[in-house]
Amino acid sequence: MVNLYICEGEKTEPNYFMSFRVSTTVKKIDVRGFGYNPSKLVQEAKELKTQGDYDQIWCVFDRDDWPKQDFNNALAIAEKEGFKVAYSNEAFELWYVLHFEFLNTGLPRKDYIDKLEKWLGCKYKKNSATIYEEI
Repeated sequence: MVNLYICEGEKTEPNYFMSFRVSTTVKKIDVRGFGYNPSKLVQEAKELKTQGDYDQIWCVFDRDDWPKQDFNNALAIAEKEGFKVAYSNEAFELWYVLHFEFLNTGLPRKDYIDKLEKWLGCKYKKNSATIYEEI
């Protein structure tokens, strides 16, 4: 079983996912970061689907300030193609914060870093290759 993770971020998300422990049912994970908007990212996933034999394809992106049409288009195409979607509202760092505390309310993006630094006990470094271990 090979899972493909197509990420909006070129480093932040790939660094996180490449550190996952792979279960015995998954032979490999293929993680790629592109820096594309959500619709272009899903189109890239469609292209890569034709080039490999993947059991699951995940599209990972932020809600960010992308136009609503682009975001909704990406969700619709991903569903049509059978892709899984993981998105954060507003940025991927929210996933990191959720490792430490349960949130059921909105949290402004500017507060993510303060919370991470509190929980990590050090300055947060975006694109850290060791963030998974740090968390």
